[in-house]
Amino acid sequence: MFKLMLIEDDATLFQEIKERLVQWSYDVYGVADFSQVFQEFTVVKPDLVIIDIQLPKFDGFHWCRLIREHSKVPIIFLSSRDHPTDMVMSMQLGADDYIQKPFHFDVLIAKIQAILRRVYNYNTDQITLKTWCGATVDYESNTITYSGASIELTKNEMFILKQLIEQKNKIVSREALIKSLWDDERFISDNTLTVNVNRLRKKLDELGLGHYIETKVGQGYMAVEEA
Repeated sequence: MFKLMLIEDDATLFQEIKERLVQWSYDVYGVADFSQVFQEFTVVKPDLVIIDIQLPKFDGFHWCRLIREHSKVPIIFLSSRDHPTDMVMSMQLGADDYIQKPFHFDVLIAKIQAILRRVYNYNTDQITLKTWCGATVDYESNTITYSGASIELTKNEMFILKQLIEQKNKIVSREALIKSLWDDERFISDNTLTVNVNRLRKKLDELGLGHYIETKVGQGYMAVEEA
């Protein structure tokens, strides 16, 4: 049974979401003290976190940043705030998805299931090491090593890179990436993919490899590798 931590200060909404998630056989934990969210997170050790932005004491961005400094646990923002910068901020902080309230519960379940499948069944029956542009890409540890230096990627970033590397020197459409990453493109925005790719390229720049991920305007992305 997967453990989900629901960080939501609206007691009525929390109870409603919890009851629905329990029906899907998830073990759901709340927060007793909103000034101690991270401390409670470390005790629960959830498999996935669902968090609101507007919370007492500190906002969800604060707690997402703190959690991400110590853990790669999947994080979904669930918020009534609809400004594009809120979604961009959540992605930049390392969140895996953003759902705007009010929402349809089936959408929430679909996103939770897709993320859990991707994260916890990620390496099943797959090759874990790959060589690309002289770098060693370790799918299992989410690391890339090149010329003695290493960087660490998030699950999303590595998943995107893997899709591009497996089809190197070929254009992978944005639609194909979205579908493979989130299972169903109806449940994710195009802007979220852009944020994730830009974050991936920025990390690759630390190894001097960022320019090998090319943007093909109006088509998609391509991982280049010279013969």
